Amino acid sequence: METEKLYYIDPFIKDFPATVLSCEAGKNGFQVVLDCTAFYPEGGGQPADHGTLNDAKVTDVHEKGGVIFHTCDKPVETGQMVTGRIDWARRFDHMQQHSGEHIISGILCGDYHCDNVGFHMGADTVTIDYNADISWEQALDAERKANEVIWADREVEIDYPSPEELAALDYRSKKELTGQVRIVTFPEADCCACCGTHVLRAGQVGLIKVLSCQKFREGVRLEILCGKRALDYLGGTYDQAKAIGQQLSVKPLDTLAAVERLEAELSAAKARTTHLEEAVFDAIAKENEGAGDVVLFQPAMKGDSVRRLADTVAKRAGGLAAVFAGEDGQYAYALVHPDAQDISALVKDLNKALNGRGGGRNGFAQGSVQASQADIQRFFSK
Repeated sequence: METEKLYYIDPFIKDFPATVLSCEAGKNGFQVVLDCTAFYPEGGGQPADHGTLNDAKVTDVHEKGGVIFHTCDKPVETGQMVTGRIDWARRFDHMQQHSGEHIISGILCGDYHCDNVGFHMGADTVTIDYNADISWEQALDAERKANEVIWADREVEIDYPSPEELAALDYRSKKELTGQVRIVTFPEADCCACCGTHVLRAGQVGLIKVLSCQKFREGVRLEILCGKRALDYLGGTYDQAKAIGQQLSVKPLDTLAAVERLEAELSAAKARTTHLEEAVFDAIAKENEGAGDVVLFQPAMKGDSVRRLADTVAKRAGGLAAVFAGEDGQYAYALVHPDAQDISALVKDLNKALNGRGGGRNGFAQGSVQASQADIQRFFSK
């Protein structure tokens, strides 16, 4: 006997009485069958409902041959009456995401004569795949139209047309359908064959926000958020922009211009720092003119600066320049030989003796060591 599907009678049922028809131990818990249920089983890209049957937790729901199986963490007695309670926050979130997907997919497929070829409702975002090259501007236009449908707040229509009526109907479907077909219509947006749960009116979706539109296979993959997910995301984004604005003494909508100004200032400062470093490096190299092999210790610097100092000194000293930048116990190093001599054996010994890591070729090596200045000096004095 097939399970009576209360979620089709009223998708807003949050709790319900039911009789336990069977309860059997399974791989991931106990498989419970009821005479009726408001728990939606996983299908069509929509995850299964969670909740409870009395004090047993429902962790998964699936359908097989019209019978719905509830995976529970403990057994329930066959023949007894139980109260099922849906995790409503989870269910309503799924209805918002699924309904929003209908609206924006119907608009995109209608405007660009494409198909929705993939749909995944993740824990954080919803992704939809289309077999058309949709631009970011076109996706944003669809977002605008989708939200206008939400604001119009038309009632969602659910129909079970006869085969003759179905044949005359222009509707979306990902596959060939047999038997009774359930048609879900969002007026002015979408008409689609679907077995999922949806809101009763378009306005209950609340909001649709497109996050990205990226090339995927022969078309694009759209990432969207609907309802509370969209509100939470935009609220978090605003809070972050507000905090950044407070740091930069600008309004939230002016943070981009302020960051661009800071980037320009930082680039100028980096250029000035590089110029000053070159002057200092030239002075250090001049102090070691003709000294041959040189070991130098410097304050912490970025890796590129360590390399440039070693290269500058090596050319003036005429021998191996070993520069160690950092503080006692932790140094970044660069080794440069002006004649590009093979120093791989030296580097191997250095890393082994000084707990280091790094390497290079053609007279150049770079890495780091965990050693004291005294240990480093002893290594090079051998």
